[in-house]
Amino acid sequence: MIIDCHGHYTTAPKALENWRNEQVANLNTPELGPRVSDLRISDDELRETIETNQLRLMKERGSDLTIFSPRASFMAHHIGDFNTSATWAAICNELCARVAQLFPDHFATAAMLPQSPGVDPVTCIPELEKCVKEYGAVGLNLNPDPSGGHWTAPPLSDRHWYPIYEKMVEYDIPAMIHVSTSCNACFHTTGAHYLNADTTAFMQCLTSDLFKDFPTLKFLIPHGGGAVPYHWGRFRGLAQEMKKPPLAEHLLNNIFFDTCVYHQPGIDLLTKVIPVKNVLFASEMIGAVRGIDPETGNYYDDTKRYIQAANLNDEERFAIFEGNARRVFPRLDAQLTQKGQ
Repeated sequence: MIIDCHGHYTTAPKALENWRNEQVANLNTPELGPRVSDLRISDDELRETIETNQLRLMKERGSDLTIFSPRASFMAHHIGDFNTSATWAAICNELCARVAQLFPDHFATAAMLPQSPGVDPVTCIPELEKCVKEYGAVGLNLNPDPSGGHWTAPPLSDRHWYPIYEKMVEYDIPAMIHVSTSCNACFHTTGAHYLNADTTAFMQCLTSDLFKDFPTLKFLIPHGGGAVPYHWGRFRGLAQEMKKPPLAEHLLNNIFFDTCVYHQPGIDLLTKVIPVKNVLFASEMIGAVRGIDPETGNYYDDTKRYIQAANLNDEERFAIFEGNARRVFPRLDAQLTQKGQ
């Protein structure tokens, strides 16, 4: 199978964005609405958005299943308060779960958390539990910066985050470390904030002993790990100066990277520097970079081509395309095994 571990519902019906705009407009006057019941999206509308977009491209490009979560830039945890985020997360998670129910052979759902700046992450537990128990979620997205580019939250190694980690360990469910929209003019959302956050999350783990407290905790750092593979020597050297164990021992039993890197040299570097067992196939199709590369004539986010062209053997390609995803996402593996896949 070709399992894409990084997909977002970027093509949701316009009614979802309209509802959100009304919610934001009435932050100070919530009595004016909107109510959750005001949002009505039919199964036929969901089918149309998926069949003409994600599923069409999956079939054209030859991928089989996508781990599907709410649109990352729409999470916008910095907007409103916890109640704002809780309502919004519940709506977005339900839509992704419905997509997975409508297309069970092609999509598995992952949960957005109702994070809010300055709010104890324990408040996210009920939504996470619901998504796992009722929707069959196989993963979650954890935003290390709910402030939207101002980084007011403690580092991921802080005990502030432990309630989430304890639940992740209990459910044996990994987290993709994924920020949302930047409201800081210094950081472009997809070109800077996302990649900065990937690098920052890795460094926060490197400087800590988080995985001694949670030896089975699993983080997936997207977008190829930001600057991490390119500066692997820097991180190895810093770990050495801090008297940390070698990175393979210190971090690589718990941290994984995806292949949302949109050119061949980047994928070649990723698969040469990072052990193949730590690399999961992903495309984030219809996401940050949607155009065609004039140098190749192919879509930038058609990442399967890069893996096929990389200097890998069949066993390594199998690991990246399927094996690693089933190992890192054991709930997904269980679902597939139950189907005989």
